[in-house]
Amino acid sequence: MTETTQTGGTLPVAQHSAAHAVVRLPPGLYFVATPIGAARDITLRGLDILASADLLAAEDTRTLRHLLDIHGVALSGRPLIAYHDHNGAAVRPRILRALAEGKSVAYASEAGTPLVADPGFQLGRAALAAGAPVFAAPGPSAVLAALTVSGLPSDRFLFAGFPPATKAARKSWLTAIKDVQATLIFYESPKRVCQLLIDLAQCLGGERQAVVARELTKRFEEVRRGTVSELAAGFSGQSVKGEIVVLVDRAAMAPAGLDEVEAALRDRLARMRVKEAATEVAEALGVPRRDVYQMALRLEAEE
Repeated sequence: MTETTQTGGTLPVAQHSAAHAVVRLPPGLYFVATPIGAARDITLRGLDILASADLLAAEDTRTLRHLLDIHGVALSGRPLIAYHDHNGAAVRPRILRALAEGKSVAYASEAGTPLVADPGFQLGRAALAAGAPVFAAPGPSAVLAALTVSGLPSDRFLFAGFPPATKAARKSWLTAIKDVQATLIFYESPKRVCQLLIDLAQCLGGERQAVVARELTKRFEEVRRGTVSELAAGFSGQSVKGEIVVLVDRAAMAPAGLDEVEAALRDRLARMRVKEAATEVAEALGVPRRDVYQMALRLEAEE
């Protein structure tokens, strides 16, 4: 059965006039995480960097300019340039020149953590290749926000990004990761979320637990939980808007045979303590840790 939660609890955004620390930043490239919805999610350090950097670059300059206005951060004549997928090759040399001149450059994606489904990767790689220092000002991330509210296992997860747009390529892509022992996390267009859920049911299995998180931290935040098949049925025929994150529980592991468990334990007991060996084998083979631990004790006693 599907479960839906709607918070609608985002606090109204107020204008802030408080001054932010303007300090001399060491030269380098600063990746600044920006809010995915609620403007107040920006960190104080992120605001200080945006207030102090010699040059500001943004995936969307309008979005960053609006964020700066909300928090009372003045440009004070500093350049603010666009850097995105369509102009990266042309703009990177300008940013690299600024870094070579010993300047500080702050880059902000349109929303969330730079380099996560974001053009900042090529910029960071080029800066490192040029010998420039690269720093992170961590903060909001749709991936981690969705994982936090999902209720799915968080000890191991795979952020797979956006699935291919065409059906054949998407199904082949999903089949290749269906057995990964981790919570799978996808970004998806609201126009394709229902089709993605249908393909997930066909490729990964309709009984897997899944979550669709929409508009996280925004006014119409919504989180739907259920099996993949239930969610596919729930979204069928619906017009969906907003930013979408889809999460799917890991595949169930087939219980390993006793001989396989014993062989794996003997291998690890030769170089590990009983507890560590039992934990590693239980996780690797998908069997109850208590049973593995008891077997490990018996094997150790036989030595």
